Amino acid sequence: MLRFSICISGAASGDTVDNACSMAYEIGKAIAEAGHIVTTGATVGLPYFGARGAYEAGGRSIGFSPASSLREHVRKYRLPVGVFDYINFTGMHYVGRDIHLVQSSDAVITIGGRMGSLHEFTTAIEARMPCGVLLESGGTADIIPHLLEKLEEPNGTRVVFDNDPVRLVKQVIAMMEEEYKDINIEQLKKYEATFDALTCSASENHHKNRAG
Repeated sequence: MLRFSICISGAASGDTVDNACSMAYEIGKAIAEAGHIVTTGATVGLPYFGARGAYEAGGRSIGFSPASSLREHVRKYRLPVGVFDYINFTGMHYVGRDIHLVQSSDAVITIGGRMGSLHEFTTAIEARMPCGVLLESGGTADIIPHLLEKLEEPNGTRVVFDNDPVRLVKQVIAMMEEEYKDINIEQLKKYEATFDALTCSASENHHKNRAG
């Protein structure tokens, strides 16, 4: 099975956090239980609950921090560390971090959200990435259908909408499986095995030559 990285995008603070925190948790949990990876902005609010859902379900959670180091992440930005298997310290502040996060993911799911979430969504749309939007979660998520109706050409995007977190995750995964259906995982494993063998052989020859 191919493992996809799915970004959970949402507000760090505001009304949508209170209204949708349990839904964000369910999205993260559903992604992890399906065997995929959760990526977030390594922040508080809805992304935090999404990362926590994945982490507590035994899945993998990767954060993309606006900070350049752990010290800056904790001291300057006052962001969490406990629900991530790995944090990428981008050093790109919030705007650059958003772009790096989206471009490092295979799909984006928007829940609630404010301007930062809108930035991440539009970045994904411009990159023609698969997107999911959790309706009835407030904020950015609930205005996206109207924005697309006015600003995007028909059939120009790959966006699915649902008001159920688990169904939404399944739809996003289905889009990615369709996109990657030409990639045979067994062939990839054979390629990697061949590459490993060639690498080991080259390494052994290198050491023999040095020893000689």
